Amino acid sequence: MPGSTNGSTSTKTMAVLTVGGLVAVTAYTVALGSNGWLWFGWVVLGLITLGMMATRST
Repeated sequence: MPGSTNGSTSTKTMAVLTVGGLVAVTAYTVALGSNGWLWFGWVVLGLITLGMMATRST
């Protein structure tokens, strides 16, 4: 169907966003100090990405 994304593309996009988020949170932590909510958000994003990868492979 035109305009729709398949599971593989969306999973790859989530993986890129997760890695990008890790880089951003790490840079923020180095520059301004640790923020627990940022790390919590990154962990949640990582778990969602892992869940998407697990459901895609089955």
